[in-house]
Amino acid sequence: MKVALVHDYLNQYGGAERVLEAIADMFPEAPIYTSIYDKRLMEGKFPGHKIYTSFMQRFPGVLKRHQIYLLAYSFAFEHFDLKDYDVVISSSSAWAKGIVTPPNTLHICYCHAPMRFAWDTQDYARRENMSRLAKIGLPLVMEFVRLWDISSAARPHFYVANSQTIAGRIKEYWGREAVVINPPVEVEQIPCNYGPREDFYLMASRLMPYKRLDVGVKAFRELGLPLKIVGTGRDLKNLKDLGGSNIEFLGYVSDEELYELFGQCKAFIQTGAEDFGITQVEAMAAGAPVIAIKQNGPAEVNIEGLTGMFFDEQSPQSLMETVQRFEQMSAQFDSHIIRKHAETFSREIFIKHFHEQIDFCVREFKAAQQKKILAIRPLSDTAEMPNIKEQTAQ
Repeated sequence: MKVALVHDYLNQYGGAERVLEAIADMFPEAPIYTSIYDKRLMEGKFPGHKIYTSFMQRFPGVLKRHQIYLLAYSFAFEHFDLKDYDVVISSSSAWAKGIVTPPNTLHICYCHAPMRFAWDTQDYARRENMSRLAKIGLPLVMEFVRLWDISSAARPHFYVANSQTIAGRIKEYWGREAVVINPPVEVEQIPCNYGPREDFYLMASRLMPYKRLDVGVKAFRELGLPLKIVGTGRDLKNLKDLGGSNIEFLGYVSDEELYELFGQCKAFIQTGAEDFGITQVEAMAAGAPVIAIKQNGPAEVNIEGLTGMFFDEQSPQSLMETVQRFEQMSAQFDSHIIRKHAETFSREIFIKHFHEQIDFCVREFKAAQQKKILAIRPLSDTAEMPNIKEQTAQ
């Protein structure tokens, strides 16, 4: 089969790009289509893959401020010519799912999330620090974006979601079904500390307002317990202003340094209600218990009393109460058990399940073509899809 990969943008490196790397390794000959590509930032990523960009690549300042070209993305992805491919796999948290494929081309979408900025516009405006004028025009722009998002959601034949949380949003916003295959985590690269741990807590994230690291900073300022924070971002000054002498900001660290911190910390603190939360799994791979918000992905990944603990509300008080309970019972957590749980999210398991899902989709697509039912409704609403979660449990 001739396979093409499609991704929203390659001007940042995060969880979505790690998923794309794993899929790209599965298909070493597949080209990657994307709206914009920062070659300097992506140096060493996707070796051997041809990268095709849209007309947006020529826009001034697009690599640094891609948000200002919001209305161009839908046109950019719809203008890609994908007629030469048997299978197209889109990796999408916004636009990539909207590609237009020929009738004989199967389109599978790995969805990291439906457009957050389209469906939670007020929160998007707050965290992007938009001007007053921009905020006035934003509702009109988002009305167009939401209409496009809904109409383009019918284009993929099958959806794969990164978590049950996202599968629920796909159903709510688009009326589509999705198989859940959690993102790959490089568990095998992370050494586990099975011995005693040090007396500091750890947070690691991009320092952005919506990540809610302020909850952790405020809680630990009151608790007086040592907290180390890894990461960079525009919320750094605000967080430093909120912090106290017991809170240390480490800035950027290498993967090896981060893995070492995971292995040393008393527990990892997850304050953001992520769609999945790769970083908390990385911490578990190093044997660290996780104290996480009981919402979205963190609630799916963490296991109360076994791999960590939960706090119920995204507030300093709620986190403080859980940390105080953890202080009394931290000795009960077993790094061997925590590591074993992390291994269920390995790259190897992701590739196995994603290969199985692709094989299933190809069979269903061919059967649908033979029966000429393709134009009636999306395949993922007519086929009995495999239960990936039950397979993992077995």
